[in-house]
Amino acid sequence: MAPATAPSTTAPSTAAPSAATHSASAPTSKQLRAQVWESVMAFDEAATVAALLRALDDGTNAEDLLLDVIAAVQGRVGREWAANRITVAQEHAATAINDRAVAAVALHPSARTEPTRGRVTVACVDGEWHALPARLLAEVLRVRGWRVDYLGAQVPAPHLVAHLHRTGPDAVALSGSLATRLPAAHATITACQAVGTPVIVGGAAFGPEGRYARLLGADAWAPDARAAAEALARGPLPRPRPGHQAVDDLPHLDDQEYTLVARSRPRLVRAVFHQLENAYPAMRAYTEAQRERTAEDLSHIVEFLAAALYTGDEELFRGFLLWTAGVLDARGVPAASLLPALELLERELQDFPRTTATLRAGAAGLTRTLLTAAGTAE
Repeated sequence: MAPATAPSTTAPSTAAPSAATHSASAPTSKQLRAQVWESVMAFDEAATVAALLRALDDGTNAEDLLLDVIAAVQGRVGREWAANRITVAQEHAATAINDRAVAAVALHPSARTEPTRGRVTVACVDGEWHALPARLLAEVLRVRGWRVDYLGAQVPAPHLVAHLHRTGPDAVALSGSLATRLPAAHATITACQAVGTPVIVGGAAFGPEGRYARLLGADAWAPDARAAAEALARGPLPRPRPGHQAVDDLPHLDDQEYTLVARSRPRLVRAVFHQLENAYPAMRAYTEAQRERTAEDLSHIVEFLAAALYTGDEELFRGFLLWTAGVLDARGVPAASLLPALELLERELQDFPRTTATLRAGAAGLTRTLLTAAGTAE
């Protein structure tokens, strides 16, 4: 149920390299997106790369190809998976092709830029496997003249900090797609700042308009790779506050509800699964695959509940439930099937006032959405 899918200061203009030599006969970004989509969905890596390299030879800007074509196609891959129009295997294959397409574009002579700016480390939050947004940012920064250390997916904070000690970058660009990784992101942000390195963050994990970036004390937030590159080019990020601790940002964590719920996830999943079986005997006839999928769904619910408790934002949990409802509906599973699980979780966690309030708010929001959908259908 985890969602499938950003980001020395003396430098030249912050604009992307000029595409003045762009051929009048070269395809538009829209045409290229359609062409690349077709080749990616045919699992034709050679055709995908060939189309992109022809566009570069015709004078298309490398940054435009990275963001307006490859990133756009990858975004569509995620939406098609959520809508159940492609399988997990197709999504993985498409992502792999897009990743190699990024490498091909980055190695083209027109994309090779001598570093003239400072140094940036680009990494994903520990536990974050959606690496393509960070990879795209790394290549955009290279095109714009930065020296970039791209560390890839799921980078533990101690290893990242050790790298900062060795290299002394001007900034860390930290990417996260899943809100369940926000506690790890917070620890990483604080650890980087403790050694004097400012952090710019991006990705869906940080919420609409970067609300969780501010909450977790990041030095800057960007909605996409272009905005991140422009923010870095405007000048040095503000230096981190000395002596800042993660606990300073989230005083509501004193109630220990986040810690207790997060640590109890395996027990909660087992308890709720067992109670669902008792309440709905038909579950006992589930295949092993169905049982595993149900347990995974329950685990994701508890993970996002914990993330909402960590941030103190009930909307995070409501948003996850509505997204999940859409994914289930696309697969022919009634979204209302989430409600009994939420009720049982509330019963298990009845001694935790913030937790039960979050569960009730989530269930109420889901119920309103289901009733609205039913009324529209009538």
